[in-house]
Amino acid sequence: MKNFPEHYKELNTWMEKLGMAIPEVMQGFGTLHQASLKTGALDSKVKELIALAIAITVRCDGCISFHVHDAMQAGASKEEVAETVAVAILMGGGPSVVYGIEAMQALSQYQEQGL
Repeated sequence: MKNFPEHYKELNTWMEKLGMAIPEVMQGFGTLHQASLKTGALDSKVKELIALAIAITVRCDGCISFHVHDAMQAGASKEEVAETVAVAILMGGGPSVVYGIEAMQALSQYQEQGL
């Protein structure tokens, strides 16, 4: 089983390094990220859950690490993450079942850390 909290930390480290290599691109991505997840008609928790569903359907481990973490920080419950996984399975079929399992594993690991 993957260690999603460690994966999250490792990705943050490497994103900083990538930011040093291509600062304009990463600054632009950071600005896009903040603007996209800012509370508007949808709150940031809902936006993080949408991002998680997309992460599952496109099969992005790193995205799952980030968006489970950030959805939980925004107040998402286990039930909300599980329902997000269900919608991702609807849209992504069998492969989304496997990546949905990873999202639930990430949720469990973050909960164990007290997030």
